[in-house]
Amino acid sequence: MRRLLDYINNNVLFKVASLNSVSVLVRIFAGFFTSKAIAIFIGPEGMALIGNLRNFFGSVQNVATLGIYSGVVKYIAELKNNTKELGKLISTAYYLGFIATTAVCFVIYFNAEYINALVFLSYDFSYIFKILALALPFYSLNLFAFSILNGFSKYRMLLIVNIIGQVLGLLITLILIWQNKLDGALISVVISPALMFLITFVGISNQRSLVNLIEFTNIKYEYIKKLSAFSIMALISAIAFPIVFIKIRNYIGANVGLQEAGFWEAMNRISSYYLMFFNTLMTLYILPRFSEIDSVKEFRNEVFSFYKTIVPVFAIGLVLVYFLRSFIISVVFTPEFGPMQELFFWQLLGDMVKVLSVVIAYQFVAKRMFWHFIITEIFSVVITYATSIYFIDLYGVKGATIAHFVSYSMYYGIILMIFGTKLFGTLPEKETEDLKENDDLE
Repeated sequence: MRRLLDYINNNVLFKVASLNSVSVLVRIFAGFFTSKAIAIFIGPEGMALIGNLRNFFGSVQNVATLGIYSGVVKYIAELKNNTKELGKLISTAYYLGFIATTAVCFVIYFNAEYINALVFLSYDFSYIFKILALALPFYSLNLFAFSILNGFSKYRMLLIVNIIGQVLGLLITLILIWQNKLDGALISVVISPALMFLITFVGISNQRSLVNLIEFTNIKYEYIKKLSAFSIMALISAIAFPIVFIKIRNYIGANVGLQEAGFWEAMNRISSYYLMFFNTLMTLYILPRFSEIDSVKEFRNEVFSFYKTIVPVFAIGLVLVYFLRSFIISVVFTPEFGPMQELFFWQLLGDMVKVLSVVIAYQFVAKRMFWHFIITEIFSVVITYATSIYFIDLYGVKGATIAHFVSYSMYYGIILMIFGTKLFGTLPEKETEDLKENDDLE
């Protein structure tokens, strides 16, 4: 526990204060004002439709970039002093992203009507998908530039870009919602991320020498292979879960009511706000810490230290959210969203189990346990959809939040089965033997 507290005091807290906490707070405020505007001008039904588009766009963004940019950040950090290898990495990532983005744009633009039927069912917003196809290349360029800044540890620039981008996106969103109601909100979902490139471009302009490194002849199979593990792991989650959420939301809309689907989307928005802080800590401390340790004892100590220090604070926060749920709904949304109070208990309980399980599951990524990650993610996706349909039929929209708790409880059980020996068993004499990297693709 002392190691975790010392690390938070000396490192993580500093980084969070200088970059992530500011960015997270800006995102929360931006999300609050956006949610409030949607609640006032559009209502629960519109929020459900916007949720579907956000989920679809999230999947498309990851497919268009192949989910490789977390790997790009990792390898740029390792190769930033090796110009020759850096050129190979950047060229490979750029052209992979270029080819994938171009293909995705053509598919979406010329199949807008078909995609609209899948995402919006009987509502016709086909033109939104054509706008999305035109804006997507700018999003991909932005993420590519962002990964370069991140890899070179340009934290101050990333902070500035994040804050300006969030503020600009909020202003555009509020104006479009005010002027065009639901259509404006849908347009803002697909163009706001692309406009970030205008800001990121200024930051990347100081790295002009990197542009000269991007050459088609620099594409190397070895980097395609290295990035493929990151790509597959990222795409499984980034594609499967949003699609499942769209299907669940559409199922609620068709069998319970579109308004109730909007309540479920609103509940997910509130959940995402407080989970931002947890996700930040996962990125700043747990992932790099798990990557560097090589003994069962250290792994066990880190997990239980997190449980003893962070989890109680998170649990207290969830209790406060539950008892303040009526106030939170009135502040973030409108009285029309009052019925969503019944969703809080199971959603918060599910989020608690999610935190308990995910902190251990980060070991899959840290040690590149490829097949463990794939199998558990597929299990989680399937069980989330199956339990949601089952409980929605029994309890209406509340069933979706019950399924959230049940599915993560089952996922947690699987995680404990996989890591049970390391967490609760007798420590081996050679502690390093069970925590070696397990890159199944190399």
